[in-house]
Amino acid sequence: MGYIKNYDQLATNDNRRFVLDLIEEAYRSIQPKQIFDNHFSLTNDMLKIKNQTFDLSKFDQIKLVGFGKGSAEMCRIIEETLGDRLHTGFDIDVIDEQKFSKINYTKGTHPLPSEANIEYTRKALDYLEGTTEKDLVLIVVCGGGSVLFEAPYKINLEKLTKINDALLDSGANITEMNTIRRHLSRVKGGGLAKAVYPSTVAALLFSDVPGNDLSVIASGPTVKDHTSMKEVKKILEKYKISEKVTITPDEFQETPTDNKYFEKVHNILMLSNHTALDAMEKKARKSGKDVFVLTDRLQGDARTLGKKLIDETPQGQVLLAGGESTIKITGQGRGGRNQALVLCSLPYLNDQTIIASFGSDGWDFFHFAGAIADQETIKKSKELKLDVNKFLSDDNSYGFWEKTGDGIETGRMESNVSDLFIVLKG
Repeated sequence: MGYIKNYDQLATNDNRRFVLDLIEEAYRSIQPKQIFDNHFSLTNDMLKIKNQTFDLSKFDQIKLVGFGKGSAEMCRIIEETLGDRLHTGFDIDVIDEQKFSKINYTKGTHPLPSEANIEYTRKALDYLEGTTEKDLVLIVVCGGGSVLFEAPYKINLEKLTKINDALLDSGANITEMNTIRRHLSRVKGGGLAKAVYPSTVAALLFSDVPGNDLSVIASGPTVKDHTSMKEVKKILEKYKISEKVTITPDEFQETPTDNKYFEKVHNILMLSNHTALDAMEKKARKSGKDVFVLTDRLQGDARTLGKKLIDETPQGQVLLAGGESTIKITGQGRGGRNQALVLCSLPYLNDQTIIASFGSDGWDFFHFAGAIADQETIKKSKELKLDVNKFLSDDNSYGFWEKTGDGIETGRMESNVSDLFIVLKG
């Protein structure tokens, strides 16, 4: 049984089957067990995390805090590996209640914050308060953590939600959104590192951001921030956020800058979209295909990015890319940026071209992970008399893929490394 639940329904020709197999390989490569089997091990008292080793005998307590989409399974594996050495821990994810022995689990909300998220963060900070230089704090940081792990500096939840909503609808990219979020929060932009000082910190980072800038992953709770209120002001003005939400300068704060808070923090990049891209590339080559990776940091408007990807793909080759598109919401429909990107690509598909765009977390804001399209899609849409422009104008990409049956259905996944894109020109 693979990861794509409707694989048989989608695999109606050889090219589709090939692309779907690449998607399966991408999902397989980023699953938590695979990553931890390769990069997390305990031998006697020596805990090895990628290329760093921690002697657990030197610490009085080992504490664990996790947040983000996919963090629950990561924390479960850590708990199982450490056993009695783990003191206790806290985790927040978007999946249903999880069974842990020592970890307190909270089901949070995404893409907008909630009281559950804020209450979880308060409890986690209370738990970490009083950590000493004899403690080791393990922090699991996954995509979506910027929303799930939240302690506002001054504003209340209602206002925080309005600001996040405005940012999501504005077309701002993830770097810009997280710059705003860092300066509104007590835990982002190195705020968590300050909260657990002077303990030793091993932060396991699972990147969902283009380029893997550690300060952007979940808004960099354990990473020294190099942005200031000057950048915040520029972003607010660029996207006219103040026209949608009343914001005053005193509601923001500068992030921690003293180097002492970061001297004993080890930020370890455990997983990124490179993992998925490499896995897909190897599988395509084994199939005898001419394949290349365009970029791991693709960004741009979902409405035009599909055409760009198709234009960048030479005849007879396979293009792979990772990153994150953006889309400015104007309609009332349902769907996400991956579904919209593929829908906007339909006019540019010739007889031998197929495109797929999908979220590595299996959830493109609504139901599907993304979509796959080719000439069969166009044929079905004509037979069903679907007006593509109408679906686009209402931002209802999900409605279109529901009718054509070309949405990729996986359910929520246990890893999140940004979005992934495939174009095949046969």
